[in-house]
Amino acid sequence: MSQVQHTISHLVVHKLVKEAESAAGVELRAGGCPLDDAAVRLVERLCTQYATRSSKGYGRFEDDEEAFPMPRLVREHVVDRSLDFVELSQRMMRLLQACADEEGAEAGGHVVIARILEDSHDCLWVAVVDEALGSAITGALDVVDCAYLDFAHLRAAGRIDLGGWQRGDERYISFLKGRGDVAPWFKRFLGCSDLVIALKETKKLVRALNDFAETQRLETPVRDAMLERAHDYLDGLGESRAPLALDEVARQVWPEQPERLDAALNADESQLTGGFVPDRRAIRPLVRFRAAGEQWKLEFDRSGLRSGAVHYDRASDTLVLSGLPEYLKKMLQEE
Repeated sequence: MSQVQHTISHLVVHKLVKEAESAAGVELRAGGCPLDDAAVRLVERLCTQYATRSSKGYGRFEDDEEAFPMPRLVREHVVDRSLDFVELSQRMMRLLQACADEEGAEAGGHVVIARILEDSHDCLWVAVVDEALGSAITGALDVVDCAYLDFAHLRAAGRIDLGGWQRGDERYISFLKGRGDVAPWFKRFLGCSDLVIALKETKKLVRALNDFAETQRLETPVRDAMLERAHDYLDGLGESRAPLALDEVARQVWPEQPERLDAALNADESQLTGGFVPDRRAIRPLVRFRAAGEQWKLEFDRSGLRSGAVHYDRASDTLVLSGLPEYLKKMLQEE
């Protein structure tokens, strides 16, 4: 995964106060946080943890701004410039509070809101982070308790690509899908409409798997075995109508080092999302070659190259087929 340069333009930390069976409250910071070394380290931890997490969702803003006010707030800050960042963050907190109440969130946390330039991408980030208790050593070498933000167990986070939003891209919001109660209320807060189209998403997954096999420079038998495992696993999900999870795809397809495939599938540039049922039509290229010329069409399985039924001669740029069926030989002899 390529290293991304992060430049912080704004950072505010507020707090969402929420306990089970009680109404949500907020504690608001009056101004922005200093953009010092500590702020840089916080942002780097947030972005790194987010990048490595599986099960992201992708989408765009809902059209109904009355029911989903986030796009209006973003427009007032980015386009109209009628909201400075601190006021934007405070109004976002009021919206987060309302969504946590209406959707029945069980817990709150510190809320990190930041505007970060990631290489050339101007992004608005929101993350709900739990506080954990650790240990620290004083100058007198005493052991004391120390509270810290637990990014390793990031509960909810979302990222809005402001440039993609202004260009009208199909998908410019990403968020952690989470488990339990987190995803529904946080997704509603973002005003995000999921865009998951099974055929399109399956094709993207197939491309990502082929790209991974190529970048790993796998030997042909190893690559073919990996892609065949992927085909069989995705075909089984499609037959049973079971939705996939990207981290499970990595474990099933590349059990030798699943974390490497998981990182590739969850890279921001892939924009893959789980939760859809694989379209069985779209997984055929994993085990089958299909091509057409001006005067011919051809389709064969990868296994044919290994068995010798299909042989490609690079020197003469020819493809030789063996074991032709009788009806085809008869047709050819009649020509």
